[in-house]
Amino acid sequence: MTKITAAITAVGKYLPEDILSNEMLEKMVDTNDEWIFTRTGIKERRILKGEGKGTSFMAIKAAQELIEKKKLNPKEIELVIVATATPDMQAAATAAYVATQIGAVNAFGFDLEAACSSFLYGMSVASKYIESGKYKKVLLIGADKCSSMIDYTDRATCIIFGDGAGAVLFEPNTEGLGLQDEYLRSDGSGREFLQVKSSGSMYPVTKETLENRENFVFQDGKTVFKNAVFNMADVAVKILERNNLTKEDVSWLAAHQANKRIIEATANRIKLESSKVMMNIEKYGNTTSATLPLLLADYEEQLKKGDTIIFAAFGGGFTWGSIYFKWAYNS
Repeated sequence: MTKITAAITAVGKYLPEDILSNEMLEKMVDTNDEWIFTRTGIKERRILKGEGKGTSFMAIKAAQELIEKKKLNPKEIELVIVATATPDMQAAATAAYVATQIGAVNAFGFDLEAACSSFLYGMSVASKYIESGKYKKVLLIGADKCSSMIDYTDRATCIIFGDGAGAVLFEPNTEGLGLQDEYLRSDGSGREFLQVKSSGSMYPVTKETLENRENFVFQDGKTVFKNAVFNMADVAVKILERNNLTKEDVSWLAAHQANKRIIEATANRIKLESSKVMMNIEKYGNTTSATLPLLLADYEEQLKKGDTIIFAAFGGGFTWGSIYFKWAYNS
């Protein structure tokens, strides 16, 4: 019996029109363009504006672009997974709403949350549904409205994050392409260093939590940076070693776009030249769950069938991991 692997067969993306540049941030907090770019590699980020527009708005747009490009009948989609740290609301799955709005009336949907590793974990989950043989079309969307949890008076966090969404379609493959291996990790002792303290079940929103600005992202930058540099590079090395891959075997590194220095540290650890490193952090900042699919959308025309891609991510929780993947089509 031919082995079924899970391959990506289409991508789509959506980015809000409004741009928040470093120059604009200079007027909001005590910072400047050179300071931001030197430390993060970010020049600008996109911000979703408009009353009632949440993560689902961008997820739907990204999915619709994919559907249009693929000429896909949405009724054929069997599962919609929305990887996000910023769902529209509590107790109502964003994915269920997205599926309905895009016409995927035969699909079930659920959200997956693992901070900046959400999409990477989602790739693992989506692949398992395909590999089971029961499902043929799984739509995985990475989307986050990070601006909804950012304090724009806090220069430690407001310079980093942006909004956006990317979508990919997983389908069965019998050529040995798609997801080859994964190495996923987590360490719950790290959650105190990167979190939104209030609005969850432990610390519901109250007048006091709002006054203390606990409904916004808190990040211990030095601790997160140190852990991200070590762990993202470490799992990239492990996935290569486990599969007897050398740097010559790697076509691309698709690393979570949190900080240019972290991405470069991961590339240096596996001795990969910069021309093989996907990068768009300068334009979008850290879009959390959306960074990896946005990379695929931006680099789609350069990707060739059979290309080896090493995915790597690190996020709050802490969560992190790496995936060894073979690209399945020429655009």
